[in-house]
Amino acid sequence: MVKTALYTDSVFMDHNTGPGHPECSDRLRSINKILEHERFTNLLKYDAPLADISIIKNVHNSDLVDNILEKIPISGYESIDQDTVISKGSGEAALRAVGAICAAVDKVIGGQVNNAFCAVRPPGHHAEPNQSMGFCLFNNVAIAANYARVKYSLTRIAIIDFDVHHGNGTQVAFENDGDVMFASTHQFPHYPGTGDISERGVGNIWNAPLKPLSGSQDFRDVMQQRVLPALRAHNPELIIISAGFDAHQADPLGALQLLDKDYLWVTEEITKISSDICNGRVVSSLEGGYNLDALGQSVAAHLDGLMNAK
Repeated sequence: MVKTALYTDSVFMDHNTGPGHPECSDRLRSINKILEHERFTNLLKYDAPLADISIIKNVHNSDLVDNILEKIPISGYESIDQDTVISKGSGEAALRAVGAICAAVDKVIGGQVNNAFCAVRPPGHHAEPNQSMGFCLFNNVAIAANYARVKYSLTRIAIIDFDVHHGNGTQVAFENDGDVMFASTHQFPHYPGTGDISERGVGNIWNAPLKPLSGSQDFRDVMQQRVLPALRAHNPELIIISAGFDAHQADPLGALQLLDKDYLWVTEEITKISSDICNGRVVSSLEGGYNLDALGQSVAAHLDGLMNAK
């Protein structure tokens, strides 16, 4: 039987982004409600540990990390940019978001579990090495990929991002590093304006932009024709997923038309490849998803794919 870990923590509710902000605590409440279903009884649940700041500084500029943590307010809110808001609980939440995905890497590489999902916030894939942006403070998946290389001497890692927004921060972190493959399906043109198919890094970047109103078939086509073959060819020792669910047709921040079943399908496709080439090692971390009902159902589909991996 497949062992799937879930990393989350109540502290993520304390990252308060203010009234009306789409990246809100209710996102995790919707996920927690779904997780009460009996089909998730066998999830192995873990609290998110605090990350060591040095791990973050291996990817992000040291001054950026220090400045973000020093800006955490005692009360009220501070703005990093027009989209990115922090409050009293944001610093610990950001450190535990990184800690969760690195702990998941430990569990997966150590063989205690086959795969893992990290229900964390703030998200991370827009955070560049020198800039926090787009709801994101630190780039959770980029930090985890680097952590896996440093701690376990992995030489080939793949990051797959199916958020509706391009993971610009992850691309910038690895665009000159051929050992890490980054592939992204995303609406284009759309925030943050990056992700054109011509952006190739050193041959390790595989963008698969989708036009607004693209649906299930378009998504599956670019996955089957571009992303999944590149993933298999990279032959990674670990696959990390930036699991954004805002490409769902009900999401207010995108204009793609994906359905719950598409997230099940793509998870199954990724886990099939992982079973063939890296002993099923998959670590997934929450990115976007802003319609609460759609988010809960999409995460459930994603977990079904992880828990029933072949």
